[in-house]
Amino acid sequence: MNSGRALRPRSGRHRSRAITPIAIAVAALTLSACGGGGKSGGGGDTNFVTNSGGITTVARAERTSVNEIAGETLEGKKLDVADLKGKVVVLNVWGSWCPPCRAEAPHFAKVAKETEAKGVTFVGINTRDPNKGPALAFEKDYGVEYPSLYDPTGKLILSGFPKGTLNPQAIPSTIVLDRDGKIAARSLMALNEDKLRKMIDPLIAEK
Repeated sequence: MNSGRALRPRSGRHRSRAITPIAIAVAALTLSACGGGGKSGGGGDTNFVTNSGGITTVARAERTSVNEIAGETLEGKKLDVADLKGKVVVLNVWGSWCPPCRAEAPHFAKVAKETEAKGVTFVGINTRDPNKGPALAFEKDYGVEYPSLYDPTGKLILSGFPKGTLNPQAIPSTIVLDRDGKIAARSLMALNEDKLRKMIDPLIAEK
């Protein structure tokens, strides 16, 4: 009888240790995955402004740099977002399993091509795909030619965006960085071409 009672707390402690911060973050992201709407952003007293289209922006003087967002792409190449400073960077969090991601993908592929000459670079962050096969097929099916970092456990999503900033809270999410590598705009829903351009164009115009 004594040994039976001793097993219960030990098992409970073991389960508690197994719950890592990354697991908690991925679980939270899962709850809002492929939702139609979004949460407002990042913290208490902020200078974030959300327009009627669900796009949240930050005044230039109030922007914060991202943390390190670097790793291996779906194609097996190394990519570090820090190397893209000087360009407007569109970060899109997506998964091949996500219907809204599939809906927005053709718009992203089109706008990425059309804005490249204006100094805009697109980078995907592919998450919750346990292997690369479906994600690579997704890129081929929708003509996505820009690279995507492979982030199956959500580690980059958790660590790449400082607390209190506009960070990804849903799948899909889109974060746009200005030319200084600072977070300037965010959407927590699937975007069409018009809404995507509304996020990007003001940053292209900044000098």
